[in-house]
Amino acid sequence: MAHPLRVIISGGGTGGHIFPAVAIANELRRRRPDTEILFVGANGRMEMTRVPDAGYRIVGLNISGLQRRFTPQNLLFPVRVFRAVRKAGKLIEEFRPDAVVGVGGYASAPVLLAATSRAIPSLIQEQNSYAGLVNKLLARRVNRICVAYEDMDKFFPADRLVLTGNPVRTEIAAGNRAEARQFFGLSPDQKTLLVIGGSLGARTLNLATAAALPRLREAGVQLLWQTGQLYFPEAQRQAQAQPGGNLQALEFIQRMDLAYAAADVVVSRAGALSVSELCLTGKAAILVPSPNVAEDHQTKNALALVSKGAAVLITDEHAPARLYDEALRLLADTERQQQLSARVQELARPNATTAIVDELLALISIKN
Repeated sequence: MAHPLRVIISGGGTGGHIFPAVAIANELRRRRPDTEILFVGANGRMEMTRVPDAGYRIVGLNISGLQRRFTPQNLLFPVRVFRAVRKAGKLIEEFRPDAVVGVGGYASAPVLLAATSRAIPSLIQEQNSYAGLVNKLLARRVNRICVAYEDMDKFFPADRLVLTGNPVRTEIAAGNRAEARQFFGLSPDQKTLLVIGGSLGARTLNLATAAALPRLREAGVQLLWQTGQLYFPEAQRQAQAQPGGNLQALEFIQRMDLAYAAADVVVSRAGALSVSELCLTGKAAILVPSPNVAEDHQTKNALALVSKGAAVLITDEHAPARLYDEALRLLADTERQQQLSARVQELARPNATTAIVDELLALISIKN
C-alpha cells in the first residue's frame, strides 16, 4: 500500500493565487484521501484566513514584496528573505514533504528555495501569460513548471514546461441561467451585466460603474456589481439611489457559478483566475487590465484572448470614458456576444487541475 503523501503548497496574496492552490489541494485529496497538506503563506495576507476556511492548515512567514520605488523598507528586504528561507527550511525539516508546489505570491519563493536546496521534488504553477520575476529566477531549480499559455518557453526551460491551463473549479460553469436569475432576484428577460474587479475590488471599474448607473437603468440593464470590501458601502448607496432599476452592488459574490450563468456580458479585470473562468464559462467579456501589477501581466493576459478574437480590451486609462459605451453596445449585439463566447470557449482547459496533479504525482513517483 502506498504511504500517505505529504505536500506543501506555498503562495497566496490574492484570490488569483489562493483559489488555484486550493483547487490543487482538493484534487490531491480526491485522488489520495490520506494526503497530508500544509499551506505556507505570508502573515497578514488573504491566504491566512481563506485557506483555513477551505479546510486546510496554514503557517505564515514574515515576508513581503520588494517596493518598486526606493524605500527604507527595501534595505531590510534581504534580511526578511533570509529569515523566511530559514523558517521555511525548518518547516520542511519538520513536515518532511514528498513534494512542494509554488503558486506565486510572497511566500512561494522562500519555500521553493528551501525545498530545492534539499532536492525535494518541486513544481511551479504559473498562472499568467507573462512569467513573474520570482518564477523566472526559480525556473532552473524546480523540476516542473505548469503553465496556462502557449509560447512560455521564452521565459522557462522548455524541457520543464507542461501546458496544463489554470486550475478552475469546473462547477463554475455549471450554473443554470433560470436558477441564477431567480437566485439574484433578476428578471429572466432583461439584459444583465456582471462587473467583477477581483478579490480586492477595482477602483477604476467601481468609479466607472457608479458614473454609468443612470445609463444602465435607462437602458433597462440589470447589474450585478462585485465591488470589494473597501468600495461596498458607497457603491450600495449609489445603486440604491437609482429608482426602478435592478442594480445590485455586492461586496463579494460567493456563488460565482450563478453570477456567470445570470450574465449576458461580463466586465472584468484580467487576472489569471478571472480569464480562466471566462474561458470555461464562455462569457462575452470586456477586459480592463489593472495597471498596478508586476510586468503589466494583466494586459498580456488580456491580449492573449484579444489576439484570438475572444474578448474586448479597454485600457484602465480609457475605461472612464469608453467602458460603458462599449458595454452597452455589446449588450445590444447578441450576434457579437455569441461570436466572443464561441471563441473564448475554444481556449478553455477544463482538466487543468487534474493535469497539474498528474505532474505532481509523477514527480513523487520518480523520487520514490
